Amino acid sequence: MADRTEAPPVTPAPPAPHADPAGYLEKRTLRRGSAGPLLLTGLGVAYVVSGDYSGWNFGLAHGGFGGLAVAAALMGLMYTCMVFALAELASVLPTAGGGYGFARRALGPWGGFLTGTAILIEYVLAPAAISVFIGDYVESLHLFGLTSSWPVYLACFAVFIGIHLWGVGEALKFSFVVTGVAVAALLIFAVGAFTDFDAGRLRDIPVDHGALGATSWLPFGVLGIWASFPFGMWFFLGVEGVPLAAEETKDPARSLPKAMATSMGILLVLALGTFLAATGAGGADALKDAGNPLVAAVQSDGHATVLGRIVNYAGLAGLVASFFSLIYAGSRQLFALSRAGYLPRLLSLTSRRKAPYLGLLVPGALGFTLAAATGDGARMLNVAVFGATISYALMSLSHIVLRRREPGLERPYRTPGGVVTSVVAFVLACAALVATFLVDTAAAMIALGVYAVAAAYFALYSRHRLVASAPEEEFAALAAAEAELAHG
Repeated sequence: MADRTEAPPVTPAPPAPHADPAGYLEKRTLRRGSAGPLLLTGLGVAYVVSGDYSGWNFGLAHGGFGGLAVAAALMGLMYTCMVFALAELASVLPTAGGGYGFARRALGPWGGFLTGTAILIEYVLAPAAISVFIGDYVESLHLFGLTSSWPVYLACFAVFIGIHLWGVGEALKFSFVVTGVAVAALLIFAVGAFTDFDAGRLRDIPVDHGALGATSWLPFGVLGIWASFPFGMWFFLGVEGVPLAAEETKDPARSLPKAMATSMGILLVLALGTFLAATGAGGADALKDAGNPLVAAVQSDGHATVLGRIVNYAGLAGLVASFFSLIYAGSRQLFALSRAGYLPRLLSLTSRRKAPYLGLLVPGALGFTLAAATGDGARMLNVAVFGATISYALMSLSHIVLRRREPGLERPYRTPGGVVTSVVAFVLACAALVATFLVDTAAAMIALGVYAVAAAYFALYSRHRLVASAPEEEFAALAAAEAELAHG
C-alpha cells in the first residue's frame, strides 16, 4: 500500500465582502452606450453653468474685484489640475462610482465611502438649493401668477425626475439643449456688457484700511482672497461629475478624458468673460450683493433693457440645466454606493428603462423637503460646497496614491504633469476646505454632522455587508490579488 502523505493545513482566506445571489447585478444595470463626447461635454458644462449667472458675485463682498479675481484664478487652476487627474482615473476605472470608485481603489473601503459620501452631500444639497433659486426667478419674472415658491420646487423635482426616469439618452439630450441656450445667452451678455466696460468700476468698493494689505484692488486685504475661494468655485463647481456617466458612455476610456478637458476649457472661457464683463459694466460695489448680477450689470439705472430681459430668462435656463444635471449626478453616485453595499442595496434597483428609480426618487423627495421647509438656498449650497471640497482633496490624493502604488497600471490617458498636477489640486482643495469656515461656519458644521452620521452607519453596519460582485469591489479585489502575486 502506498504511503499517504498528510496534506498541509489550509490557511483560511480572509473574509470576503458579502456576495449576493446570482442575478443581483442584472437588476442593477444602466443603459450602455447612451452618451458620446458631445453629450458628455454638455453634461460637464450643464453642471456648472448656473454659477455664471449668480452666486460668484457675493465673493466681491469678501475680497473685492482683485481678491475674487485671484481666488477664481486659483480655483480655476485647482479644477483644471483635478480634471486632468480624474480623466486619467476615469480611463482606468470607468464605473458609475466616479470619484468614490477611484478612492476605493486607492484608499480602501473607508476612503471610498468617505469620498462617495462627500460627493453625495454635494449632489443632493445643490439641486435643493438651485430649486430655491429657480423659485425666486419665477417669482421675480411674475410667471404663472405665483406668489409662493413651493409649487415651483415640486414641479422642478417632479417634471425633471420624470424625464430622467424616461431614459438617460433623452435626459442628456434635454440637458444639452437647455445648456446651449444658457451658454449662448452668456456670450451675448458678454458682448453687450463689454460695450459699456469701465476699468474704474472694477475697484469702486471702499477700502477697509484696517485690513492687512488693503488697496483699491484688494479692499478687504490679503485675507479677502482666501475668503473668496468658495465663490471662485462657483464658476466650476460640479464639472468633476462627468465620470459618473462612465457606465452609460460609448468608449469611456477615450470619451471621458476628451469631454472633461473640453468642458473645462469652455468653463474657463465663460468664467473669464462673465466675470470681467459683468463687473466692468455694473461695478463691483453694485454687484456684490445682487441676487441677479448679470441683469444688474446691464440695468444699472434700474430701467429694463432688451439685453437684461434676455439674460433674465436665460438665467432661468441655466438654473434648470444645472438642476437637471445635478439630479443625474446624485442618482448615479447613490446608485454606485448602494450597488456595492455601502448604502442600502434597495436604492440601486433599476427600471425596465435602466434608470435607478429609487436613486432618483429618494434624493428628490429629500431635496424637495429641504427646499420647502427652509427656503434657504444659500445655506444649502454652502453645505454642498463643503462636501465638494472634501471630495476634491480625497480624489486628488487617490491619483497621487495610485501613481505611487501602481505605476505599471495600464492608463489609456495620462495626466499632464503627473503627480505634480494632482498635488497642486490637493493643496488648493485643502485651502478651499478651510476657507468654507471663513464664509459660513454653520454650513460647514451641518455638513460635518451629516458626515459623522454616515460614517457611524458605515462603521457599525454596511462595511460588513459589501457586495463582492460590484464593479468597484471587483477592481479592488483584482488589484489586491495582483499585488499578492507580485510580492509572492
